This record gives sequence, structure tokens and C-alpha cells, in this order.
Amino acid sequence: MKASSFVTESIQHAIRFATPTDADALAQLRYDLRASTGRANEPETDFIKRCSVWMRDHLESDAWHCWVAEANGQLIGAVWLQLVEKIPNPRAEAEHHAYITNFYLQEQARGKGTGSQLLLAVLDWCEARDVHSVILWPTERSRTLYERFGFSVRDDIMELIIKPPH
Repeated sequence: MKASSFVTESIQHAIRFATPTDADALAQLRYDLRASTGRANEPETDFIKRCSVWMRDHLESDAWHCWVAEANGQLIGAVWLQLVEKIPNPRAEAEHHAYITNFYLQEQARGKGTGSQLLLAVLDWCEARDVHSVILWPTERSRTLYERFGFSVRDDIMELIIKPPH
């Protein structure tokens, strides 16, 4: 994928892999994302403490990866990816799927190409690791970003919601 075909008039931010030392800032971004979509039931400080522990642990795993956008030494956005291993296949087919989640940019970073930079980094990483497919659940606002990168609605994926959100 060529960045130039997706990023126009962008402000270049530092895009890098997150490290366990980023966990507190990432937990804050997670809180900001989820609190923006509805009323948070858990106090912010309690959530950040709990989420930071989870993020530190998972940033050291092989299954979870996170990319961050940084401006002036501050995290302004992040995207998480879970690598989903497939059962070995005797056919010539890649043996991983990837699940993108928790893609969030602070309001002041939106519309400037930073989201495209983050998504490009993720997709380049997936391509280099021979990932078969990338799945996600977009928000209405993010659909156009994903469509620009070739994502489409599929008829062959089914979903069963076991426990709907409150």
C-alpha cells in the first residue's frame, strides 16, 4: 500500500509501536473513546488504573499489538490489533486474521491524515506478516476511512451477540 494514495494534505505525526510505558496514556485514550459514546459507569481513575494493567500485560503478548500517533511527546491517537491464529491449513492460505479495535484520535488530530497514517502502518504490518483478512466494526464516522483503504461490507461473516452492551 502506498501512503501517497491515501494521505493527502496530512500533518505527519510520529507513528510507532506502543510500549508498556505507554499504558497509562493509552488507557486515557480508551476512556476518552468509550466515554464519548455513552455514559461511563466506572469512575475515570478506577478505569484508567484497571485498563493500564491490562494494556501493559497485553503489549507484552504476541497476540496484541498497538500503534500510536504522537505529537510533541504526547499520544494523540492509537489503534489496537489482535492477531487471530487460524488452525493450520494444507492449502496455500495465510494462517492469521487480524482484528482492529479501539481506533481513536483526539478531536484536534482528526481530519489531518493521522488516522490514515495509523491505518497504513497497521495494514503494512499485516501484509508483511501474511495476514489473510482484517476485520473490524466501524463507527458511522469512520466508515469512509476504511472504505478508502479497500474495506468492504461482506456477506460471508455472521455475528451472534451473546450479551448486548448496556
